[in-house]
Amino acid sequence: MAVEKETIISFQNVTKQYPNGVLGLKDLNIDIKKGEFVIVVGLSGAGKSTMLRSINRLHEITSGEILIDNQSITKAKGRSLRLIRRDIGMIFQSFNLVKRSSVLRNVLTGRVAYHPTIKMLFGLFPQVDKELAYQSLQRVNLAEKVYTRADELSGGQQQRVSIARALTQEPKIILADEPVASLDPLTTEKVMDDLKRINQDLGITIVVNLHSVQLARQYGTRIIGLRDGSLVFDGPVSEATDQRLKEIYGSEIMEEQGGEAL
Repeated sequence: MAVEKETIISFQNVTKQYPNGVLGLKDLNIDIKKGEFVIVVGLSGAGKSTMLRSINRLHEITSGEILIDNQSITKAKGRSLRLIRRDIGMIFQSFNLVKRSSVLRNVLTGRVAYHPTIKMLFGLFPQVDKELAYQSLQRVNLAEKVYTRADELSGGQQQRVSIARALTQEPKIILADEPVASLDPLTTEKVMDDLKRINQDLGITIVVNLHSVQLARQYGTRIIGLRDGSLVFDGPVSEATDQRLKEIYGSEIMEEQGGEAL
């Protein structure tokens, strides 16, 4: 008998209303289990990034509550909030690297939350952190680039540096907000392969926003579909049939996917 995995992210009646009155999220109730590889899909403006960024409070929600490993990040303040966020790595579409710094220095910023601010201002990272950073670079096949400046790398390499930075944080959760949106198909596959391997090898819970339904089916174990801030699909990839997705998204998704069959 399979053992039920514990919930690590829990959305409880979560609503996000913007100052202009637009609802970014509408009464979301979603539980994500430890070790899942979840892909959030939907049309542009569906609420994918709002949902993802509310998990680590880059976006504040209007009502409801979000629990991370049974702790409320919604109510957390000060040190408690910092400790919860330390467990959540973040990968951005735009990489968010310090372009003139070395790959190693960029990856080491994943350790900032573990040390006093004054030490971090002077870049005083202990040797154990440097070893951890190097191991993370090995996982994304960039160990030979350790002393290269970030702006000398290709877009795909920069995104893999950001994955290594998130790994060096030793997180329980990694959030990836449209991580392959600006990459070519071959590089997209390499980045998604890295994320999938990290999920399988280390058991880190991964939540990825993707525009592409095809990629969601290829890499995810579970798909969450949003439309206008509401949950319209939540299930294993096997249930995300062509007909089901067409019922949820209508013909619009076909147009946004370039007219290809889902």
